[in-house]
Amino acid sequence: MAGKKKLDKASSKATLKRILTYIQRYRLSVAASILLATLTVVLTLYVPVLIGRAVDLILEPGRVDYAGLLEILKKIGIIVLVTAIAQWLMNHINNVITYKVVKDIRTRAFNHLEVLPLSYLDRHPAGDLVSRIIADIDQFSEGLLMGFTQLFTGVMTIIGTLLFMLSINFWITLVVVVITPVSFLVASFIASKTFAMFQKQSQARGELTSLIDENLGNLKVVQAFSQQKEAQAKFEEINGRLAGYSLRATFFSSITNPATRFVNGLVYAGVGTAGAYGVIRGFLSVGQLTSFLNYANQYTKPFNEISGVVTELQNALASAARVFELIDQPPIVKEDDDAVKLNAVQGKVGLEHVHFSYVPEVKLIEDFSLKVKPGQRVALVGPTGCGKTTVINLLMRFYDVNRGGIFVDGNDIRKVTRQSLRESYGMVLQETWLKSGTIQENIAYGRPDASLEEVIAAAKEAHAHSFIKRMPQGYASVISEDGGNLSQGQKQLLCIARVMLCLPPMLILDEATSSIDTRTEIRIQKAFSKMMEGRTSFIVAHRLSTIREADVILVMKDGHIIEQGTHQGLLEKGGFYAELYNSQFAISG
Repeated sequence: MAGKKKLDKASSKATLKRILTYIQRYRLSVAASILLATLTVVLTLYVPVLIGRAVDLILEPGRVDYAGLLEILKKIGIIVLVTAIAQWLMNHINNVITYKVVKDIRTRAFNHLEVLPLSYLDRHPAGDLVSRIIADIDQFSEGLLMGFTQLFTGVMTIIGTLLFMLSINFWITLVVVVITPVSFLVASFIASKTFAMFQKQSQARGELTSLIDENLGNLKVVQAFSQQKEAQAKFEEINGRLAGYSLRATFFSSITNPATRFVNGLVYAGVGTAGAYGVIRGFLSVGQLTSFLNYANQYTKPFNEISGVVTELQNALASAARVFELIDQPPIVKEDDDAVKLNAVQGKVGLEHVHFSYVPEVKLIEDFSLKVKPGQRVALVGPTGCGKTTVINLLMRFYDVNRGGIFVDGNDIRKVTRQSLRESYGMVLQETWLKSGTIQENIAYGRPDASLEEVIAAAKEAHAHSFIKRMPQGYASVISEDGGNLSQGQKQLLCIARVMLCLPPMLILDEATSSIDTRTEIRIQKAFSKMMEGRTSFIVAHRLSTIREADVILVMKDGHIIEQGTHQGLLEKGGFYAELYNSQFAISG
């Protein structure tokens, strides 16, 4: 337990240092904020001195110095006006600093997300990552803003009040200083308890966001399999944990107000008692006692605020720690400075003794070798989980091989720029992806400079033109995120049109027609055949009827090629491929 506390404390300090490095970029604004805070505090604390003097001018009934009182009231009026302007400026500068820092951190987090390896994204739910970049940074901004607006002024008010009190009377000030450590003990106790709870709260919030995101995105599947109760039970379990952590965090933070009020009462009582004794003994005037009692309130108020700020800062630090954890994740392996840029790709692809597994202890692809000639059509078939899609991931360098090498036109793809490698492939996957925007923008995603005529030509080739023309604004029709207002087949046709517009030298078709009706599929296959002419193509298919024209069919099982040949040759061989094919096209006699 002690080790965990030390770890939390160390984590909190490290996070705070990271935040300060971001704030340092705006040091001129911070300096201006501190100057304005100092001015605000000094002027605010000077007012009780003037009030004390005014009290001393009221000697007794019939003996009041009205001229002196009027002069003091004028001064107080000017001071209040200047203080209000300085405080407004300070709050504005603090807002600017806070939201610029938040913008910098959020931009850094999103940019880093773009360069994270797929292995990290595969291991972390999308909802959790969204929660870090949106909810956690929002939570952090609230704590940071409160820190700027109240922490500086609070600390300065405490220091300034002590100095003003010392200028009036040393001994009564000593009474205040003796009681002060109680407030620090209270703040320290609250800080130690709240950070761990707020950290758990942030983690649970991320889990909940992830679950909601997952269920909203797949609500039809949840309902189709009648899993509403199970989803609700899981939601209630995470929500219950979140409520528990939130309750405990709130409980510790709620101790702040009564505890600091108790300390405030001690300070006020101490000043009142000592001050009354001073007035009786004659070394303190009634006006000075009035100033002291005002300072007692001024002095204790910041402790109340600072304790609240400490609580919010703990919450902010816990949220910031989750964001920095994302930013600290190692990015994809950096390209060599002398990385080759692929130009005029012929399409010669070679895999030499490739070994790869997602998890070291679970073997997947072992000693995989393959030579593909330019323009050759290679089909990958086999049972689910045999490694077909993994081969595609390796060809695109979404993952790097553990051993061996993959070569394009004789170049090891680890020595080639990722951009030029991926621009050399056109990819249509079973899982479609469309962005929020017009249909034209989605088809032209790989070639933003393409003209409308070129986009229409690609759509016609993909047999998507007819359904696009039936939409309200045709190619200018806006589709929602991930094409939510289109059918799965229509989304796949748009993805096919996107590749047909780019026409790269190599193609990857991974179950590219899985969501398309048979009639349209026959047309698409003809379009694909035309598109694949002279282009090296890798086709992953479960429907074996779609790969009859392939130059070579690789039959995979457990990460190994167990058979290879043409469609007819493999059927005549009567092996595993023949079994797969016959199971799909069994003829009952």
